[in-house]
Amino acid sequence: MSLSDDGGYGGDGHRGSEAGQTRTRLPGSEGDLYGSGRRPRTGMSSRNLVTIVGVIVLLLAAIAFANRDGSGNNESPGDSAKDTAAGPARPTSPTGTKPVSGKASGIATGFAKTEQGAQSAAANFAVTLVSANILKPDARHAIIKQVIVPAKVDEMQGKLDAAYSTAFLKKLGLDAHGNAAPGMTYISRTAPVGTKLVKLQGDTADLEVWCTGLFGTAGAKSTTPVTSDWFTMRLRLQWTEGDWKVEGFSQQDGPAPVNGDDKTSGADQIAKAVEQYGGFTYAR
Repeated sequence: MSLSDDGGYGGDGHRGSEAGQTRTRLPGSEGDLYGSGRRPRTGMSSRNLVTIVGVIVLLLAAIAFANRDGSGNNESPGDSAKDTAAGPARPTSPTGTKPVSGKASGIATGFAKTEQGAQSAAANFAVTLVSANILKPDARHAIIKQVIVPAKVDEMQGKLDAAYSTAFLKKLGLDAHGNAAPGMTYISRTAPVGTKLVKLQGDTADLEVWCTGLFGTAGAKSTTPVTSDWFTMRLRLQWTEGDWKVEGFSQQDGPAPVNGDDKTSGADQIAKAVEQYGGFTYAR
């Protein structure tokens, strides 16, 4: 479902899950819609524990070195801050610029028409477009109206309504309104790891957002337990009505690191964590 002919920056969809499987893709992404499930994580071995402790010791030493007084440096804190602000931001460094001026319906708005503003917008849109609310018809329509360029709203709404049909939701264990069964909690939460500006030209920006996230249904009888995922969102943004809006988006797998040895938590712990810990407004 491409919304543009720009080499993959069109498309739409959301993570889903087939019965008995937990790997998901955005409808409209390249390749199979459903992939193989993740292996459950096992307990931590003593050798890995020793390795982790060693890494922590090294990190603490590095932090202590970075925060020492630094005698012989005659610069005042104001001079240092001025130099940092004036220099170019490294790819993995935050700029310190306030990301947005406000929110509408819980979604960040008012991004600047700059490289950093476009990257901040892309990160926040990636979180919204792969959230659990995108599966709920009323919430989905509000999201589309808020983040999609006005000229594409009707088209995108039709495509996503078709993609998130009652049959699709049933495969996830959800009803027609996108709600889980009593005693169950459907989870889809995304955390951007980094952003990359591919192209910024005039009123159009192509970006990629590297993400990790949680998805699945938490509950004692769940057939799609909550698992983690790594993927890259590709978005084309357009400057419209004084803000960045989404013209098209798609998703591809990875890059994914090696799974760690974290002990798997119970369904109740995961469900409570999602309720107790709020999300963020992301800024570049």
